[in-house]
Amino acid sequence: MHILHIDSAVTGSDSVTRQLTADIADRLKQANPDATVTYRDLNKGVPAIDNTWYESVRKGVDEPTAAQKDRISDSDSLLGEVQEADTLIIGLPIYNFTLPAPLKSWLDQIARAGVSFRYTENGPEGLLKNKRAIVAYASGGTPFGSEMDFASDYMRHMLGFLGITDVSFVAADRLMMDRDASLARAKEDMDKIAA
Repeated sequence: MHILHIDSAVTGSDSVTRQLTADIADRLKQANPDATVTYRDLNKGVPAIDNTWYESVRKGVDEPTAAQKDRISDSDSLLGEVQEADTLIIGLPIYNFTLPAPLKSWLDQIARAGVSFRYTENGPEGLLKNKRAIVAYASGGTPFGSEMDFASDYMRHMLGFLGITDVSFVAADRLMMDRDASLARAKEDMDKIAA
């Protein structure tokens, strides 16, 4: 088993999602002692897509400039990590009812027509199949799966669009209301996830 462990919280050691993703990774490694892990902290930088990205990655210019080569390399590296993984552990902290910008940029970088998905006569087909994703969700006040939660359905949809349909959530929501109860619910979610 190869695990891709992704964190995106800006709160450092205070982050609940970082603790949850670490706990999930530990459980998977205990159950699969030969498992390998690639760790990526999206706060260390994920370039947002822009015109240079579009020109270089989507249009595939014949003679890319140095800046375009950098964009291609960044996108290829991020996508390669997903392609190599059997299991993704993704930290999803909720900021202003949705996912953090670096996590959105990561999704933008790995959503590559013809590489991670394609369009067919029957509609889009995800190409990142036979992978599992475990998403660690944490919020101060946004209830998981509620009308105010614009992140969890989006994350499930994007992963499914890319072919990753085995998606589980470990949710520690409404931490500001009752932190202990929230963390207990997250532990229950974690216990239900088969390693």
